[in-house]
Amino acid sequence: MQMQWNVAARGQSSASHSRRRSRTAVALATVLSAAVLLAGCGSGNEPKTATASGQDGEPETLELRYQGSVGAVTFPELAEDLGYLAPVKLKWIGNTTSGPQDIQTAATGQSDFGGAFNGAIIKLISAGAPIRSVISYYGMDELTYNGYFVLEGSPIQSARDLIGKKVGMNTIGAHAEFVLKEYLKRGGLSEDEIKQVTLVALPPVNTEQSLRAGQIDVAVLGGILRERALERGGIRKLFSDYELFGAQSAGTIVFTKTFIEKNPNTVRKFVEGTAKAIEWARTQPRETVIQRAQDIVAKRGREESGDNLKFWKSTSVAGKGGAIRPEEFEIWRQWLEESGDEKAAGVKLEELFTNEFNPFAEEDRKAGK
Repeated sequence: MQMQWNVAARGQSSASHSRRRSRTAVALATVLSAAVLLAGCGSGNEPKTATASGQDGEPETLELRYQGSVGAVTFPELAEDLGYLAPVKLKWIGNTTSGPQDIQTAATGQSDFGGAFNGAIIKLISAGAPIRSVISYYGMDELTYNGYFVLEGSPIQSARDLIGKKVGMNTIGAHAEFVLKEYLKRGGLSEDEIKQVTLVALPPVNTEQSLRAGQIDVAVLGGILRERALERGGIRKLFSDYELFGAQSAGTIVFTKTFIEKNPNTVRKFVEGTAKAIEWARTQPRETVIQRAQDIVAKRGREESGDNLKFWKSTSVAGKGGAIRPEEFEIWRQWLEESGDEKAAGVKLEELFTNEFNPFAEEDRKAGK
């Protein structure tokens, strides 16, 4: 989920909430438990980075380690290129494979920050991980969304038609699974029937090919990969996250609580710079944003192509400057609670995120009234 160069309403009716009652993914719980076990030992063994005095608002840490994504540009990367993070610099340590993996890396001290779907963040925090979200970085709107696609000639027309079928997605236990299960529940499927829909984890770049080869029946495609697949034709959209939830941010960037406590000025600089980058991308002509991103990919020397960036359409971030709106976490916390997750049900919103470092937060709050 990047600049996001790929990737729901600000609230949802109580009627739709009442339909949320399925179990959450066991796979996610297993993965998150491992991350929490590692988190305690990771917090004390983080590599030393260049530091400043921390006085007069100067950043305490001048280098932030992070994971990127092949052929994509994240908002923090855009912020650095625009000069919004200086004197703080980013240190790329590799590419992430999924949102849950990215925030696990941050939770265990292998990186300084990571980003993931808000539902996955709730699960990780409820399991005891000492992390907190500080800014939204992707979401869904009418231009940028995750679509669930079938082949043009597929007999699949509704949720019930998915019983016994395979759905390919980038990772199990994150955004794509939550949305799919909500679609199935709204379609009237029972718990046992939902279990008969097989989830298949696939690298995003291989999902379209797997659909066309008949290895899966439904492919979850977002952003650039979705646009490329549509350009080739032969597929149709069954539904999308935007159609289910409307426009809202769905994923946030996290730091550990310890890092925030020790480096408040650095975190503030990071959030301010990233927020400004989001607004820059929101207000610039689309062609300008795409060209800037392609230039970033070309000069960073990672042996990758920026050709797919031409399909970028919007930031997909709902809050101004990535300000986090309470309902963007509450909708998924309630979903987990109604699915029987007692730990998630007990998590308070103030434990999940903070807008204290975002210069656009108050403006966004007032605009939402």
